[in-house]
Amino acid sequence: MTIQFNTDKHLTVHEEFNSKLTALLEKKMNRFSDNITRLEVHLSDDNGGKFGQNDKKCLLEARIEHRSPVAVSAEGSSYETAVEGAVEKMRSALDTIFGRLSDHK
Repeated sequence: MTIQFNTDKHLTVHEEFNSKLTALLEKKMNRFSDNITRLEVHLSDDNGGKFGQNDKKCLLEARIEHRSPVAVSAEGSSYETAVEGAVEKMRSALDTIFGRLSDHK
């Protein structure tokens, strides 16, 4: 599973932050790693450089082998909160998809 980060012009992902998010994603998405070819993380700040509540957004897109991509999004007051929210939504979506697939076997 490859993890790719994309950001808007208001954010630069430094190596330490990148490592922290990569470790979180690998840990939380580990049981799906055999089925996911790429995980794209899109981070953006809806208010630009201004301060605001829940203005950080994470769009998480999972490229699944032999299936259409799955995308979820979450907002938070920090990028970490937004990523954690998106990861939980993605896990729920993938549980549903892979649960249905195993029911059909």
